[in-house]
Amino acid sequence: MDRLSIGNKIKELRTKAGFNQSIIAEYLQVDQSLISKIEKGEREASTDVLKKLAELFGCKVSAIINEEEDISCLNVAFRTNGMSKADLNSIAVINRIALNLENMKRMLEGLSK
Repeated sequence: MDRLSIGNKIKELRTKAGFNQSIIAEYLQVDQSLISKIEKGEREASTDVLKKLAELFGCKVSAIINEEEDISCLNVAFRTNGMSKADLNSIAVINRIALNLENMKRMLEGLSK
């Protein structure tokens, strides 16, 4: 999959979640201009960035980088006037736990068949 397609998926996930580039950059500890360049396909997202974004959005990295895979993300809703880096870290932890639970359920279903 090309950089522009990956950037478009990242932008789609970010906007669906209601986050701006600045808060994503703060969460990732990068400059906001890097997020802009990734979304425009001008820069490639590192493996670490992709992993952190997948955790934040509650999806698999493969859903971001694989054109054929549908993006299926967990939905977490918060009522707040603003999000901080700590809030995004908490969301990522919650999503990581939920995704691990889904994987364990699939494994158990496979064992019982």
